Amino acid sequence: MLTDTIFEDDRWQGPGLDQLAETGAVAALLHLGLVPEDYEIAVLGCSDTRIAVLNGDFRDKPQATNVLSWPSEDLAPEADGGTPFPPEPEDDDPHHLGDIALAYETCAQEAADRGIPMEQHVTHLIVHGVLHVLGYDHMRDLDATLMERIEVEILGNLGLPDPYSEDGAPEGA
Repeated sequence: MLTDTIFEDDRWQGPGLDQLAETGAVAALLHLGLVPEDYEIAVLGCSDTRIAVLNGDFRDKPQATNVLSWPSEDLAPEADGGTPFPPEPEDDDPHHLGDIALAYETCAQEAADRGIPMEQHVTHLIVHGVLHVLGYDHMRDLDATLMERIEVEILGNLGLPDPYSEDGAPEGA
C-alpha cells in the first residue's frame, strides 16, 4: 500500500478515507510516471479542531482548512511553472514522500456547498495533497496553472469532473 491512513476522527470511516487516499495517491503517482510501490504517504483523517491546531503550529494560521501537507523533502523547482525534481526511491524500503491531513467538517461542508459527493471532493484533495508532497504548489501563477492542469488530468483519468470549472473551484485547497 502506498498510503497509511490514520483515523483520528472516526467519521472518516464513512466515506472510506483509506480507499479514497490509496486510489487518489496511486493515480497521481502513476500519472507522473512514478512507481507507487517505491513510495509511501501518511494520511491523517482528523477534525476541524485538530487541523486548526496543525495549521497554527505549521503555518501560523490557527484556523480550520480542508487539507494540509508536509513534504518529506523540498522537490520544488526554482522557476515559476517548472517541473518539480523527481523523488529518488530508496533501495530497500519505500521512500516516505510526506504527510497529508484532512479535516472532516470542512471537507463535508465544502462538498455539500458544491453539491458534489464527499468522496469526489476528498479524492480531489488527496490528489492535491499528493502533488504538494511531490513539490507542486500554487503560490506563483505558472505553478498554479501547472498544478491545476495535472490535477484535472488525474481526476479525469479517474472519471471525475474538473474541480476548477465554474461549478466550484475548491476554496483554500
